[in-house]
Amino acid sequence: MSRRLRAVSTGLLPLAVAAVAWAAAPSAAWPANATAAPQQASDSVSTAEGTTAMSPTDSALEARVRELSSQLRCPTCRSLSIQDSPSEMAQQMRQVVREKLQAGESPEAIKGYFVDRYGEWILLKPKASGFNWTVWVLPLLLLAGGVIFVLTTARRWVERGREREAALLDGREGEV
Repeated sequence: MSRRLRAVSTGLLPLAVAAVAWAAAPSAAWPANATAAPQQASDSVSTAEGTTAMSPTDSALEARVRELSSQLRCPTCRSLSIQDSPSEMAQQMRQVVREKLQAGESPEAIKGYFVDRYGEWILLKPKASGFNWTVWVLPLLLLAGGVIFVLTTARRWVERGREREAALLDGREGEV
């Protein structure tokens, strides 16, 4: 291996390992509070000591924003919710969720807004209706089919073993 190729491969290997580790555990790499902290600071109130504190209504609103944001998929990251995603698109979507909740819209109406814009794909847990039933039912059917296959195969194997044992005991070794 040439020196240049070795330098490139050894330089990219740690990067590839880090990318795989991040993909395997996105919540550990991007904690939910890492992206929420700057937004909470803008909703906070200054106190006499110069520190900031959240009012009870703001913290309740932020909890509702976090809950609803964790149910919507980030269009940029695709495998993360908009709550966990560090992308600018996710930040904008969280802001839309916050504004709509402040305006008094229900969580279902907000989800409907995003579904209208992005399709049902935007929901991390799609509704179990229509074609989506296949997503919920197919794994169960495959599991049941696998169990039936294993049980019938094991039963045949045991029956053949018993037949072979009986033939050996009867002296019909050539018939087996």
